[in-house]
Amino acid sequence: MSLTRRQKWNIQKIQTEGIKRVNKVADDAQDLGHDAIAQIGLVITRYGQHLLVEDKSGNFIQCTARRNIDLSVAGDKVIFQATNNDEGVVTALLERDNILKRSNKLIATNINKLCLVVAIEPHYQFGLIDRYLIIAENNNLPIQIIVNKIELSDNINQVKSDFFMYETIGYQVSYLSVKAQKGINTLRAKLNDKKHIFLGQSGVGKSSLINELIPELNLHINEISTKSKLGKHTTTNTTLYHIPSGGDLIDSPGVREFHLDNLSNKEILNGFKEFKPFINQCKFRNCAHINEPVCGIKNALKTGDIHLKRYQSYLNLIN
Repeated sequence: MSLTRRQKWNIQKIQTEGIKRVNKVADDAQDLGHDAIAQIGLVITRYGQHLLVEDKSGNFIQCTARRNIDLSVAGDKVIFQATNNDEGVVTALLERDNILKRSNKLIATNINKLCLVVAIEPHYQFGLIDRYLIIAENNNLPIQIIVNKIELSDNINQVKSDFFMYETIGYQVSYLSVKAQKGINTLRAKLNDKKHIFLGQSGVGKSSLINELIPELNLHINEISTKSKLGKHTTTNTTLYHIPSGGDLIDSPGVREFHLDNLSNKEILNGFKEFKPFINQCKFRNCAHINEPVCGIKNALKTGDIHLKRYQSYLNLIN
């Protein structure tokens, strides 16, 4: 069967693009030199077109990325090749397990869990907590709640009662005091061999907690700044640090505090994961779960399968 003009054009286009790719690979290999060996590395931080990549031996290499490589950030695994003067070139970006975005800006990748830090003082607010949980759910990222400064509570049982509704939903809740050194070792064990990002409003003790987990953090910051040649910019960039007891911590100034990024009512609803089993029980497909008859979510509220505070939080966020 003869080919049409369109089919011939498509085949020619594919062959031409294939030749271009082969030539590009050959040019890259020539630029890097025959002795350049491809390695897998971990992106520690990024500034502009520069990346600080850690090799399997723990050495830092300042790299630039090929222009055809997608933007890579802290947490990414990449293929790079060393050049001269302890520098290198990133030639490929490996597949990601997940990503975290804020206002459509890529923040970090390959995260095992978000850690939301709240405190007795400033006193935790359920509405703010729910905002963070919505962000996590819409990014398909697990999140745990850390209640800090428990030494300030006169009634720890009441505090635990307040957070019990989150535990019944399936969120992990930890109670600790950096000042009184309570619960720190338990938290360390949970962070082992995983990548975490710490979130939370100002004053809840994120910095104190991070310094407790990484006592020599300032030394690590200085080392990364020196190796990356980025100077003071490193402290304001999303950066990955290794926790001595195990695991990694991605410190991101851009997400330490954030609010809902113009999420739709559908995305807000998606952020209340305990609502999902009841959504299909509504009479109307466009049910807003407010005043409509035969609403699965309102029925679940009556039976106690949905907590009243969570439902009220949902109403406050969509209005």
